[in-house]
Amino acid sequence: MTNTELNSFRKTLETTQTELGSGTANREALAIEASPEELDRIQQAGDREYAMRNLERNSNRLREVRAALRRIDAGTFGICSGCEENINLKRLAALPWASLCIVCQEAADREQKAPQGEIDTSPVMAA
Repeated sequence: MTNTELNSFRKTLETTQTELGSGTANREALAIEASPEELDRIQQAGDREYAMRNLERNSNRLREVRAALRRIDAGTFGICSGCEENINLKRLAALPWASLCIVCQEAADREQKAPQGEIDTSPVMAA
């Protein structure tokens, strides 16, 4: 990977970090309001659940972005943490915080979806 490409990824990640960092400060939707109306309470509970999922998703993404910036500093950015092969530049362009190549990511996704104690051993189709 060239220095120009690396600097471009760093800039993208820093921008994403700034956007996600400022978004997590907005937690008003998590406030619990008392309402005498049952439908209002149900709606507010749904809104809170949605806000919590968004907050969690953004928090996880922020951790991934910060980890990618640390990998740039360490000189390991673009190297799969699973197989230690280079991650395809198209994948990094789409997901600059990716720490796994597509093959290792698919394997990790299958493991995560498999029931406890059961691992999917079906062959991996190369893309």
